[in-house]
Amino acid sequence: MHVYLVQHGAALPKDENPERPLGDQGREDVKRIASFLARSRVSAARVIHSGKRRALETALLLADVLGPGNLVEEASRGLLPNDSTDEFFTAIDGWTEDTIVVGHLPFMSKLTSRLVTGNEDETVVHFKPGSVACLERGENGDGWTVQWFVGPELLGG
Repeated sequence: MHVYLVQHGAALPKDENPERPLGDQGREDVKRIASFLARSRVSAARVIHSGKRRALETALLLADVLGPGNLVEEASRGLLPNDSTDEFFTAIDGWTEDTIVVGHLPFMSKLTSRLVTGNEDETVVHFKPGSVACLERGENGDGWTVQWFVGPELLGG
């Protein structure tokens, strides 16, 4: 099973728009990442997002490119920047389908680190807006490894 952890695309500054939607560059970066995921034959049953506008817009762009059948859902809690990783760490253990999770820093970095090393304070990857980490559950069901990590700058952005 795979979990794709995505930092939302680059958003407008708060002083420009308090809701912080994706900016033009952020939308283009997410479309490039979505296209890469489609070409790589990523198949995820659902896309979960934090509910903040920039995460919702990122999730919708990903689901749109990855094709029909992707359920886009807002997490009831646990994906905001400073949330504890406890809830998602426990929830992911029960998932059986590949899933994309769209959130914010520092949460995404901490969740990745906790899944891979067991310690959320150990840095495993450096997320940037629009980047995605593909984590794979070990064959025996225990532990996670980083299969790959890519950001929009590697895709011509």
